[in-house]
Amino acid sequence: MSERLFTTGKRKSSIARIIMTKGKGDIEVNGRKLTDYFTRDTSILILKQPLVLTNHENSFDIKVNVQGGGLTGQADAIKHAITKALLAYDKELRATLKDAGFITRDARIKERKKPGQPKARKKFQFSKR
Repeated sequence: MSERLFTTGKRKSSIARIIMTKGKGDIEVNGRKLTDYFTRDTSILILKQPLVLTNHENSFDIKVNVQGGGLTGQADAIKHAITKALLAYDKELRATLKDAGFITRDARIKERKKPGQPKARKKFQFSKR
């Protein structure tokens, strides 16, 4: 492994850039501690999933710069970035991460508003007369 691994993860409109280095398991998000940035335990569990699955929870220090979207989308974007960094670190982890479904990016984005409609899917009420 090189000294640092730089990867990018995405989900919806959230973009997470991470720097992963050998360390003792500290995660810093936008200059704050992980528990200060994500107040919900589920978000913390989501982004740590690849590390827990591959038994690397206390192996790496991770600095995250994340922007866009909400906290859940940001947590998933960080998870995607961590997965890509783990793959760059060790190609043998690919099968494990792929079986868990972490490699595939969740590409769902907001649908655009169509002209002549109030929203993306909503239509104006039909009047026969």
